[in-house]
Amino acid sequence: MGTDDTMGKAKDPLIAVVQWVKTRPAGTKAGLSGLSAVVLLLVLWRTIKDHDTLFVLAEIAHFLGIGVLGYKLQKKKSVAGLSLQSQLLTATFLAVRLFCSFMMEYDIHTVLDGLTLLATLGVVLNMTLTDMRATYQKEQDIVKFYYVLAPCAVLALVAKPSTSHYYLFRVFWAFCVYLEAVSVLPQLRMMQKAKVVERFTAHYVFALGLSRFLSCAHWILQILEGNKYLLQALGSGLWPVMVLASEVVQTCILADFCYYYVKSYAEGSGVVRLPAGIV
Repeated sequence: MGTDDTMGKAKDPLIAVVQWVKTRPAGTKAGLSGLSAVVLLLVLWRTIKDHDTLFVLAEIAHFLGIGVLGYKLQKKKSVAGLSLQSQLLTATFLAVRLFCSFMMEYDIHTVLDGLTLLATLGVVLNMTLTDMRATYQKEQDIVKFYYVLAPCAVLALVAKPSTSHYYLFRVFWAFCVYLEAVSVLPQLRMMQKAKVVERFTAHYVFALGLSRFLSCAHWILQILEGNKYLLQALGSGLWPVMVLASEVVQTCILADFCYYYVKSYAEGSGVVRLPAGIV
């Protein structure tokens, strides 16, 4: 295997731990994963005082993930392994969220969303308008973006914020929340069909998983600290519950992939190999 596909050799103790985990029953693996998540949450709880920082870190992780894709495009001149459908969904929810940010609020999140949108559009243009489009594996990218868009649009009409903003803005905001939660599904389905994921694509999807975990951690830590406004909001209607549910769904969708990513990294493999049932 070439050096370009080598993630780096892990230390022996880490490999030993991974090998031990691999031999455990499925229930034990699930318990260890849950325990690891709880420990990480506790670490974040004790080290990060302003939990809004987690949102900023989540958006930075997403932007860095897109940066890894940009590096891949420049280095390999190939978009093999990337889902155009997921990139279109990502660009859509970022564009809608950016519009809502300008209309409803403006802060550091708006800037980060703008940068991430520009980077995502760059990936889309490379996949559709440059010579790299010849390397796009269209036959494996089978989950069309409109199959994901439509349910999110319907759900946005049902559960949306009850703020004083215009009705359309509130629907758009709900739409981008739901769409973000499932935008990675075409990419995961494509990787499942391929069963082997090269390292740059793997880094990108892992960055998405890290981003979603940090965002979900923000809400969970707020609840653990007894944030009275958040607790009141969760009991006041469907929208706050759906926001929290969307964060949890995003994290769970990517959790399996992140496990196999860490496992492959620890084993010194240059690719991530996925079992058939990951999505």
